[in-house]
Amino acid sequence: MKICCLGAGYVGGPTMAMIAYKCPDITVTVADINEARINAWNSDELPVFEPGLDEVVHAARGRNLFFTTDKVTAIKEADIIFVSVGTPTKTYGAGAGKAADLKYIELCARDIAQYSDRSKIVVEKSTLPVRTAQGLKTVLEANSTPGLDFQVLSNPEFLAEGTAIEDLSKPDRVLIGGDEDSEAGRKAIQTLVDVYANWVDRDRIITTNLWSSELSKLVANAFLAQRISSINSISALCERTGANVDQVAYAIGTDSRIGPKFLKASVGFGGSCFQKDILNLVYLCEYFGLPDVAAYWEQVIVMNDWQKSRFSQKIVSTLFNTVNGKRIAMLGFAFKKDTNDTRETAAMYVGRDLLDEQAVLAIHDPKVSPEQMFKDLKESRTDADGNPNKQIDVCEDPYAAAKGAHGLAIMTEWDSFKDLDFQKIYDGMYKPAFVFDGRNILDHEKLRKIGFEVFAIGR
Repeated sequence: MKICCLGAGYVGGPTMAMIAYKCPDITVTVADINEARINAWNSDELPVFEPGLDEVVHAARGRNLFFTTDKVTAIKEADIIFVSVGTPTKTYGAGAGKAADLKYIELCARDIAQYSDRSKIVVEKSTLPVRTAQGLKTVLEANSTPGLDFQVLSNPEFLAEGTAIEDLSKPDRVLIGGDEDSEAGRKAIQTLVDVYANWVDRDRIITTNLWSSELSKLVANAFLAQRISSINSISALCERTGANVDQVAYAIGTDSRIGPKFLKASVGFGGSCFQKDILNLVYLCEYFGLPDVAAYWEQVIVMNDWQKSRFSQKIVSTLFNTVNGKRIAMLGFAFKKDTNDTRETAAMYVGRDLLDEQAVLAIHDPKVSPEQMFKDLKESRTDADGNPNKQIDVCEDPYAAAKGAHGLAIMTEWDSFKDLDFQKIYDGMYKPAFVFDGRNILDHEKLRKIGFEVFAIGR
């Protein structure tokens, strides 16, 4: 069997690497028109940072895992084609700001139709609105050689960045949706089931109809994000009443009906999926005439935005209502630990707020590049005369970031930040020295004994 994946991003690359690693008898080719990205996948510096990913890629690459820009050959030779391209939120036209932009999905469908000379199974791996599969199948059949049959399956990913390799190796479940009412559809579903069954227990492979599978992805992310916004809303109440949000979260999390996961209060959720998928869900509800349902889910995003804004406002108000010219050390820029992904990261929005207040940002993150930071903050590294940007200082270590700072903000829960020499940091900061723990990962009593003024979420 030969498998092709169109798209070598955060989902396509690791997923195909795991399939190749677990299924040495299957040839897996990842195709992408981005030559720099493909070159990175073929190098020792992979474009995606995930614990354990290097080992998986290096074990399979060149054996039965290949990365290429030759999409034509990859499509022609494949029995199964995964489509794993971006579906960003539309910025134009109908549904702008909420609906998913499906132009890359349609382009893939047209490529598959043009270059296929036999029937194939096409698998939606990208996160898509309900009933996208029907449009995909229509484009395939309208543009392909007569007589070819394309069975479209939905196989959404449920990866958490930072633990993607573990999630792929030991998934909670694999969801496969297809045409359960036809023999060809059932056969296609079974073909993909057999691929995953090489390493996933059969009782963890769930099969549904297409529409249930497509919707399940959006709903799963909406429910997870809802839990985060819910506990973040309570964190504000805890700060006013003297309750401790971590203790509240633990108390309710021990209820088996609720459970402990995704009840960690923070500066807000980020990443490529939660906000995009909820906005897509909101748009679908509005489209199908369910405004009350749409408003319910949109509030999850509203609360998340408010939490980020509340955090930046707390920094300004604590520093005597002005941060103009003051150095604020931001430790962490990725949206979560163990990844270099900055999409929708809270640090980006808090950073922009502080820049608007004329603060000087000193930023350190162990995995995010300076170029990405400047891009996300919508700032140039130099001014018109070629002089360095004086408002942003990207630092190689946290001590350099904190030196001469008025305040220190923890934006990402990197484990290494817990073990810093905070006495050394305190000695190098202006007094009073403030710590704003946006992830509640530090020992606050220890910091107060050193002399820090500490603000923690929900305490």
